[in-house]
Amino acid sequence: MASATLTRTRPGQPEVPARRRRSVPWPWLALAGLIIGTTVGFFVRPTFPNYDSYYSLLWGREVLHGTLPSFDAYRAPTEHPLAIAFGALLSLVGDDADRLMVGATFASFVILAAGMYRLARESFTWIVGLVAAALLCTRFDFPFLAARAYIDIPYLALVVWAVALEAGRRRRGTPVFVLLAAAGLLRPEAWLLSGLYFLWCFLPATWPQRFKYAALAAIGPVVWPAVDWIVTGDPLFSLTHTTGLAEELGRTRGLSEIPAATVQFLRNLDKVPVFYAGILGLVLAIVLVPRRVWWPLAMFVIGMGTFVLVGLAGLSVIDRYLLVPSLMVMIFAAVTLGGWSMLRPGLLRNAWAAGAVLIIAYGVVFTATRVNFSTFDTELVFRGQSHAALEALFRNPKVRAGMKCGPVSVPNHKLIPDTRWVLNAGVGDVIARSDPNSKGRFDRGVAVYATSRQALLRQGFTPDDSTTEDIQNSLPLPGFTWVAATEDYGAYVRC
Repeated sequence: MASATLTRTRPGQPEVPARRRRSVPWPWLALAGLIIGTTVGFFVRPTFPNYDSYYSLLWGREVLHGTLPSFDAYRAPTEHPLAIAFGALLSLVGDDADRLMVGATFASFVILAAGMYRLARESFTWIVGLVAAALLCTRFDFPFLAARAYIDIPYLALVVWAVALEAGRRRRGTPVFVLLAAAGLLRPEAWLLSGLYFLWCFLPATWPQRFKYAALAAIGPVVWPAVDWIVTGDPLFSLTHTTGLAEELGRTRGLSEIPAATVQFLRNLDKVPVFYAGILGLVLAIVLVPRRVWWPLAMFVIGMGTFVLVGLAGLSVIDRYLLVPSLMVMIFAAVTLGGWSMLRPGLLRNAWAAGAVLIIAYGVVFTATRVNFSTFDTELVFRGQSHAALEALFRNPKVRAGMKCGPVSVPNHKLIPDTRWVLNAGVGDVIARSDPNSKGRFDRGVAVYATSRQALLRQGFTPDDSTTEDIQNSLPLPGFTWVAATEDYGAYVRC
């Protein structure tokens, strides 16, 4: 049945007849619409980097100032060498570097969507590619990651484009290795991808090519520990620091918990209709076009294996480590919705297309009845509003005067990078009242508190910490006098 109805038989083979019939350049129009939409969103809802990305900017600025990055700061995140280099480059701009980082991540999201289209088109058809890109844009977790400048977005863009290039031409070599090397400087999971791709290219390559490929594949595993060693004296600092922080924040999972967590995370990332459509699409692709399913399926399996290894290593088991498999689920879901385009005109094609319309209608109803769009808007508004409120607080003359009396203290680690960036402050100038090593240092200076409900829940209290001490860190210190307040924060001073 497959040989009688499929429009083509080889993966990556151009769809000449279908493209000649396509008079309207839908992919280019969709790309233009996405570029316009992200640009409008960037200016209409101004947001700022997340916790980890602000640290990349801070560490980049420290490098520019000729000092070693403060990797061992209180509850500092894991360092990412390429993000630090990019942060150093942006820091040359000055105070607007944080907004530029968000803009760069928005651009990475557009590139990621284009990569999803390219990979699905190379594996299946251009219609499947458009559907896959559309599914990415409507999984709101991913645009939200871009709006908060998470490094996951550029990482995913690099990985997806590496796979898309390989799907277009087998054993493409250097361009794929370069993309994976860059990804390996953002997330160490890409080291496994580089190693597996080296094995894939090894046999048909010449010895000079093998040496070049080995050097490219080794960039991540060599540069990352080298940076750790130069800064901290411990080449395994990132591994041990991440493991310890995961235990401290309660993010570790036992091996028996990983299967359930995997299903839960994938359903949360892809949403239920897309999750089940992805399962159906995978079955359809394996049955009808087994040769075309190879690269998306390989990335799904490798991503799942990496997630298991992360759990076994004692690192944080969070949904962000399943982002690559979740993208592949979207591609398989796109097969369910657009796979009819792989068939010749006829009853089966028409029936499949009609069924896809019904599934899309169900997905729209599911989203409209279960997703509270105002929640996303409220969250984005808060991210911009709270940053402006923090800047306004530190522009107050009384607050500036109080900073001469001692360090700025905040309830916990949540506000440290934002405050340091706004004040252009060093690692010892802003401290957390929850830090045991800072006891006795915040009896003078400026004490900052979250005052609005949203700020208090997100930045005043420590997640997974319901102790009395955590609550006390958000209460005014004895001897301090109130001097200023903005919409989300207040400041007390003691000299």
